[in-house]
Amino acid sequence: MATFVPPPPVAPAAAASSSDAEQPKIDYLNLPCPIPYEEIHREALMSLKPELFEGLRFDFTKGLNQKFSLSHSVMMGPTEIPAQSAETIKIPTANYEFGANFIDPKLMLFGRVMTDGRLNARLKCDLSDNLTLKGNAQLTNEPHMSHGMFNFDYKGSDYRTQFQVGNGALLGASYIQSVTRNLSLGGEVFWAGQHRKSGIGYAARYNTDKMVASGQVASTGMVALSYVQKVSDKVSLATDLMYNYMSGDVTSSVGYDYILRQCRLRGKIDSNGSVSAFLEERLNMGLNFLLSAEIDHRKKDYKFGFGLTVGE
Repeated sequence: MATFVPPPPVAPAAAASSSDAEQPKIDYLNLPCPIPYEEIHREALMSLKPELFEGLRFDFTKGLNQKFSLSHSVMMGPTEIPAQSAETIKIPTANYEFGANFIDPKLMLFGRVMTDGRLNARLKCDLSDNLTLKGNAQLTNEPHMSHGMFNFDYKGSDYRTQFQVGNGALLGASYIQSVTRNLSLGGEVFWAGQHRKSGIGYAARYNTDKMVASGQVASTGMVALSYVQKVSDKVSLATDLMYNYMSGDVTSSVGYDYILRQCRLRGKIDSNGSVSAFLEERLNMGLNFLLSAEIDHRKKDYKFGFGLTVGE
């Protein structure tokens, strides 16, 4: 009579090793550095908020050497003025802008002067391998409309922290930490001494090779959610939701980002009935054609723009 011999039991160490092979452990000592706190919605903003304009736009950039260049910009189009009626009132305007740019591996300076008297300046300086100074300022002839701000950005191995100081006794600080290779969490605090207002906020970002999901909430009442799905290397779909739980305002939008061989097309539609599209076509080396369109069905406002960008 044959006897039944049971199979040998599986060693616990062998079972654990097989499960560990299926689910690799997270190396918390080797996490990537996250993007800055203020850029957690970067991919969604690139798709959903292109630089739309109305009228005619012409930009010309001339490089004097490898680091220094000059730019000229002409804008001709209508400007909206506030009105009590529902219809939008526009007046024709034209502006000229002169700019100077200095670009170095550790120092970048940008300056712009407009015919209406405004002066814009931006600065980015690498003080060390991990510490970066950013600054921006705008000077105008209108009282109490000029402002300036400095931002100190420190980049660690798996975290990033920022400290901001601006006119009007504006102080702010933020911190974002990589929790896993795909998830990062952060928070911010700010104090506006001129208006005697303070606030605190939290943010989370989860990104993979195919998608990016971000969420942000602040004590000011703002809740921002965004999601970007990378369909392919050339096509991305994006959506966002903006909600203010104090005022009750809600706005959501969906859009796309399509990169072709010679052009890039972006467009969106939002819950307010506004549809927009932005096209960048490369006609030749250093010559780009811009086409902007925005239609607001609720306000019956239609905006179309054409532009050329020339640069070496």
